[in-house]
Amino acid sequence: MKENFKSIEFAPGKTLSVETGRLAKLADGAMMVRMGDTMVLCTVVSARSAKPGQDFFPLVVDLRESFTAGGKFPGGFLKREGRPSDNETLASRLIDRSLRPLFPSGYYNDTQVICQVFSSDGQNEADVLGAFGASAALHVSDIPYDGPMAQVKVGRIDGSFVINPTIDELKQSDMDMIVAGTKSSVIMIEGEMNQISEAEMLDAIKTAHTSIVKLCEFQEELRAECGVEKRAFEPVQENETLQEKVENRAAEAVREIVAMGLGKEDYNGKLRELREEVIKEITGEEGLEESASDVAKFFGKIEKRELRQMILKNKRRIDGRSPEDIRSIWSQVGYLPRVHGSSIFTRGETQALVSITLGTKRDAQSVDTLFHEEDKLFMLHYNFPPFSVGEAGFMRGPGRREIGHGHLAERALKMVLPDFEDFGYVIRVRSDILESNGSSSMASVCGGSMALMDAGVPLPKPVAGIAMGMIVGEDETVVLSDIRGEEDFMGDMDFKTAGTADGITATQMDMKVQGISFEVLEKALEQARVGRLHILEKMAETISAPREKLSDYAPQFLRMTIDGDSIGAVIGPGGKVIQTLQKETDTEIWIEEDEAGKGQITISADSLDKAENAKRRIQAIAGNLDEGATYLGTVKAIKEYGAFVELVPGKEGLLHISEINHSRVNKVEDELAVGDKIEVKLLKVEHGGKLRLSRKALLPKPEEE
Repeated sequence: MKENFKSIEFAPGKTLSVETGRLAKLADGAMMVRMGDTMVLCTVVSARSAKPGQDFFPLVVDLRESFTAGGKFPGGFLKREGRPSDNETLASRLIDRSLRPLFPSGYYNDTQVICQVFSSDGQNEADVLGAFGASAALHVSDIPYDGPMAQVKVGRIDGSFVINPTIDELKQSDMDMIVAGTKSSVIMIEGEMNQISEAEMLDAIKTAHTSIVKLCEFQEELRAECGVEKRAFEPVQENETLQEKVENRAAEAVREIVAMGLGKEDYNGKLRELREEVIKEITGEEGLEESASDVAKFFGKIEKRELRQMILKNKRRIDGRSPEDIRSIWSQVGYLPRVHGSSIFTRGETQALVSITLGTKRDAQSVDTLFHEEDKLFMLHYNFPPFSVGEAGFMRGPGRREIGHGHLAERALKMVLPDFEDFGYVIRVRSDILESNGSSSMASVCGGSMALMDAGVPLPKPVAGIAMGMIVGEDETVVLSDIRGEEDFMGDMDFKTAGTADGITATQMDMKVQGISFEVLEKALEQARVGRLHILEKMAETISAPREKLSDYAPQFLRMTIDGDSIGAVIGPGGKVIQTLQKETDTEIWIEEDEAGKGQITISADSLDKAENAKRRIQAIAGNLDEGATYLGTVKAIKEYGAFVELVPGKEGLLHISEINHSRVNKVEDELAVGDKIEVKLLKVEHGGKLRLSRKALLPKPEEE
């Protein structure tokens, strides 16, 4: 491959450079992409032939980061990269979803795309660079590919769109959306936004597509200068005689089943019975004994065609709904008694059981990746057990699908969460899918919003999500609301939007065909808005506002501020003071120094009384003792005239013999012993910091005779 170095300014102030023909020359295609000082090497390799009997496209995409790229060591015991992080997995999914529709129909050769981050400037992220590089490497290679395509990220700062914003710019942005497309259309969208309108989102997509066109034209230039001839590819020819036989035997019966308006179980059951009959009948003929898989394939094509034709011609769907209809919804909150909040959200044959856990800062997830180091204070974990689709299977860790669906639902909800400084809890949402027939990720959004309100998390507005579909015909396009599984599999678009009544908070779109117009996209957005409002109304029938009180089982905490000079005293030598405090008060305490040098302290416990006790003791250590307050102290020394009581480590006061009891005390030892724990009232903080204490002020006065 001819060596080539080129660059392009594809958006104001944004320049992308590429190098090809010098590195990884044994790959079918290789492209080093650079923006700023972030560099990603993208390689593609595809087998020369498909495996015998292969009937699907085995595309594998991996984007991997190296800590070395940022001059860092990996954390943990093993000082090398391990399994991919969630961010790497999500980026890999985005590239896969953008590339997959652009391979020719019938291409079943093993194909692998690897995007490796070799340099990072900590500002220009690698995800969209990897997508561009993967497409460019495919385009200049001999692999059959109907590209090019490109991805760009869209942010919005002070009302102006920014293409491929830096990490610092994204912190000021109310939008973080990735758009992928070809020169003619958009094929993939995913992102989060702060309750923007459908019109604003459409403007963002159009702005992104302007840059995508430039990047696609740039790839065409690369191919003209250094591309190689595409390898010959002819899809396997179908057995037309067998196809006609299956058509004659099954088409009319499939058409009848599709038109019955059945639920998932009945629909699949009747199709399965018919398919088995047709396979048995045809494979019973001489010379067709080994044709079962081909018969099943042709049967599936008939089902897809009939389903699509019914929707296009009759505007009627499998279960009898019109294109705009949403399936029945029922929900419940407070279902799980010991979790901090819970809900069941059921829409048609999709059901999510969602639970909430509220925790302290110590429950935050530490995220240490090449581009991000942070404590994650909100997380949504999505689980998809095999029984949810009526199958038996292994229960292993989350795969790419689970990570992707959970991330989308997390993005939708986090846009309306209160700031940690205001609410103070780390939040974990767990969504377990119990039934699935269409958009369990959007059910997780709805159920998650309701469960958060049940937990008392102060959401300003509830959030709902809906999945849209589309069937493209020769003369007409039909947009479908609330798609079920068969419509997703056999349709041309999967478009999910989530948001409040005021705007969109997250979106995801995948196109299986090229050529969607912005007019159709605008129609889909508006239809989705109407559907989202309907779902929000149904949710409000169960719960419409956050609970005023948190669960009794949620951790209780207090927050306080002390002078920076007192932080060392509260922690103590080797942490001894704070460890003693935690043990004696049965609390968890952590201290952070803010930008102003003040100590921000959070105290958590299973009861507010314990937290209050710890707060009083910290105030005492910091010299903030409250006159008139009660403290649980320890007798440290006994003298003739009284006892010295330690209120908190390092702070002692005098309990005079006259303040021990209402009755006369002759000897202090008659009432107290060193080591006793006693409650005392702080009467006065005298000049010089001396503390005057009283025990009798807390004892009931004896009745007068």
